[in-house]
Amino acid sequence: MATSSSSTEVVTERRGIPGAQFVEDVQTYLTQTGFDCNSALAFLQERLQQYKMVEMKLQAQQRELLAKIPDIEKCLDVVSTLQAKKGTGEALITDFEISEGIYSRASIEDTDSVCLWLGANVMLEYSCEEATALLRKNLDNAKASLEVLLADLQFLRDQVTITQVTIARVYNWDVHQRRLRQASPSAMES
Repeated sequence: MATSSSSTEVVTERRGIPGAQFVEDVQTYLTQTGFDCNSALAFLQERLQQYKMVEMKLQAQQRELLAKIPDIEKCLDVVSTLQAKKGTGEALITDFEISEGIYSRASIEDTDSVCLWLGANVMLEYSCEEATALLRKNLDNAKASLEVLLADLQFLRDQVTITQVTIARVYNWDVHQRRLRQASPSAMES
């Protein structure tokens, strides 16, 4: 069963997420931590719940970023379309959303500036070049944040798996020890 050396594997941390310790030898793990089986299982279950909570938060951030990236790309497309129409004397006719489900048609003549919604009820006017630079920077930042987030989620999934395996190993070891204790008195009686 679990009779390898000890429970020594480097426990790392990633952006505040503690690494899970893979337990090769349950007896050594319990001795080193000072836990009995029930306490160890309770600790591991609590850690697993913490991982699940962090995973939910990271997945919410991932959803937000996945929604934000297409919006930024759409804004970049609009600004580049405005720049392409600039100087042609041709007006750009577009529909824009006033509020949920209510649209209005607009004719946009040559323009040197655009207004960008920054959030928190803040909108600023930028030149088309400044808006393009800002949107590209925001897009690059969002994509970089998504990459880091995906790496964090993968790390977290690994920690969940390690913790689940450790829970199973501790539980199985405890069952095995109980069976041995039950078998030893009956072996003495015969």
